Amino acid sequence: MKSNIRDIGDTRIIELGGKITIGTGDVKIRELIAQALEEDKQNILFDLGGVTAIDSSGIGEMVACYTTVTKRGGQLKLMHLSPKINDILQVTQLITVFDVFDDEREAIGSF
Repeated sequence: MKSNIRDIGDTRIIELGGKITIGTGDVKIRELIAQALEEDKQNILFDLGGVTAIDSSGIGEMVACYTTVTKRGGQLKLMHLSPKINDILQVTQLITVFDVFDDEREAIGSF
């Protein structure tokens, strides 16, 4: 899994690419969230536009990250879901947990 981090104001945007699967991406996103929180970034936006595959471990880790950020008083939102990831979130009903956006400006403004 690849990642790119950028900050716009007080929002941390984490662009993810490749596979978020057990042993590769799941641990990495946990580390990225921990780093953001250590740097006092409470508003976190996952850009999933470059994600090619995600498994149950990756979904589970996203939920765990959401819980961690929320408990610390922050917000974790998602942007640029592929149809496949959108379908997974629909089937698991997690689409009701995450705020999801197609437009970056709109997403940043929602914090």
